[in-house]
Amino acid sequence: MGKAKTSKRGNATGPYERPSKSKNNAAVNNVFKFTKDLGQHILKNPGIAQAIVDKAYLKPTDVVLEVGPGTGNLTVQILNQARKVIACEMDPRMAAEVTKRVQGKPEQKRLEVILGDVIKTDLSDMNFDVCISNTPYQISSPLIFKLLRLPRPPRTCVLMFQKEFALRLTARPGDPLYCRLSVNAQLYAKISHVLVMRANSVPTKRKLAEQIVSAGQSSSDSTQVREFGSIGLEANTRFKVERRVLLTGITIIVRPPPQVDSSVVRLEIKTSDRPNISFEEFDGMLRICFNRPRKILRSAFLGSKEVLKLIETNYRLWCAQNDIPIDESLVDDAAEDEDMEVDDNDNDPSNMDVDGDDLPSFFGSTKTPDEGALSNKKSSSVKKTRLAVLVKEKIRKVLEVTELAESRSAKLDENAFLRLLAAFHAEGIHFS
Repeated sequence: MGKAKTSKRGNATGPYERPSKSKNNAAVNNVFKFTKDLGQHILKNPGIAQAIVDKAYLKPTDVVLEVGPGTGNLTVQILNQARKVIACEMDPRMAAEVTKRVQGKPEQKRLEVILGDVIKTDLSDMNFDVCISNTPYQISSPLIFKLLRLPRPPRTCVLMFQKEFALRLTARPGDPLYCRLSVNAQLYAKISHVLVMRANSVPTKRKLAEQIVSAGQSSSDSTQVREFGSIGLEANTRFKVERRVLLTGITIIVRPPPQVDSSVVRLEIKTSDRPNISFEEFDGMLRICFNRPRKILRSAFLGSKEVLKLIETNYRLWCAQNDIPIDESLVDDAAEDEDMEVDDNDNDPSNMDVDGDDLPSFFGSTKTPDEGALSNKKSSSVKKTRLAVLVKEKIRKVLEVTELAESRSAKLDENAFLRLLAAFHAEGIHFS
């Protein structure tokens, strides 16, 4: 009697996917369905995992903080060379998987898994020597700033980012990618590229397809799907739809996820020669400078009522803390803002910093030209106080003394920004 034929079960709909030998199956070498909100991606190449660990130059006595261990491909390599690994993972499925990798082995006692968001975790009490991370895309910038702010920073950080983000870390003045992140990172750390990986080494499951619905002819049991590759080639395919009713005139345009290269960078955070300034205050000044990095600084500081109001508030607070009297009476002969400093190419959209993380909180809502005109008319009838005039004159004095009034943030290095911050401090102006 012949063996009864049984149909193979399809892919599971739960968080786990069944591996398949088929090259076209999306579950090849994947254990999990990745959570796109967490920017998860798994490093599947063991050779690259070993190369990343080698670039950290680990010692047998090192304690390593690993951010986003995933399924543990990097973790097991680190455990072979370090004394202890503290793995911080936000996804409980991944945390369980990395724990199972060392369960029942001697390495189990040397692995500590922390379930939670590393950005919200207090790292100041953790004594770790090295940080290694296959960094989730969403926390790239916050993780850098968190590590730079540590009172006892690690000796070395070996971090994997998207290639463009890594290039921004090492960008120099005049480069198109030079930004606030570049200044902060290079002021507090020595940064170098150590490894570049192609996109197929780090598969992602983030859904990046865009679907566009447009009106057209009705369809009965099939509809047309146009797939556009990254180089603009177009291929048409058809698929059958059973037991479903399609809306008439649906055209779906699907763009496949882009192939993104990744880079590994090594940060050697400065300890003895780091500047004796507040990180938050230096970063606060840079937020204003890099709101539009191609504007001249005179326009960046004097051309925005929001910036002037912020600096005036900070100056008032500083005077109160130092028992300095201030005069907030109205100025009779200055009834309107007649001299707002405006750059010639202020309205050029290419000047706007494309990184939302570089945008100050008080620039959260973008005004349209009409809204800006209404705002100027409304504010023109408001009289100035002597304190506002004093703060504006102090800003002008700082820009003239430093000779940076006509300079653009995209062309200045970290030393110029330090000189600018010192001049502001001399006038009692602070940014945090």
